[in-house]
Amino acid sequence: MTSLLNASRSVITTIDRFTSWYVPVVTLLLIPMILGNATEVFMRYALDSPTVWAADITVMTFGSFFMLGSAYTLLKGAHVRTDIFWDQFSDKTKGMIDSFSYLFLFLPVMALIFVISIDDLMYAYSINERSSISLWRPVTWPFRAVIPLSALLMFLQGISELLKALWAASTGEVLVRVEKTEI
Repeated sequence: MTSLLNASRSVITTIDRFTSWYVPVVTLLLIPMILGNATEVFMRYALDSPTVWAADITVMTFGSFFMLGSAYTLLKGAHVRTDIFWDQFSDKTKGMIDSFSYLFLFLPVMALIFVISIDDLMYAYSINERSSISLWRPVTWPFRAVIPLSALLMFLQGISELLKALWAASTGEVLVRVEKTEI
């Protein structure tokens, strides 16, 4: 049992550290988003000369920021949950519910999103798909690449959460206690 505990903790620690490590890198997407929006506001209202590119930059950077941050949100326990019921359950019951949910719902859906989005990414790349938001019309494949990457990151974090849930379901104790975060 101790070797299983040590292996689980090792996998959980590795995945959780990786998720915590890449999030500061993802926050760098805020820079082009803020600069694009600020430039657009200045150009539009101060110079009466709106840009053709700011809308695409804003949509792509915010979408990427949102999707790439979802695994960190999962790590911090900030996804939507009905707390009025959840808080009443024992740790063992929570572990059983989460184990079932991660194993039969969450992980298969993330795998499916990954497979489908890889196909969409390849198609967008092959036809040189372009955005239709503005006249700038940048290629969309880099933005489409964020979808499978986000699904992969969510899948990895889901494995960590599944291991935590399995431990709670089998022992009635929480292996890694995460401070409840509201984002």
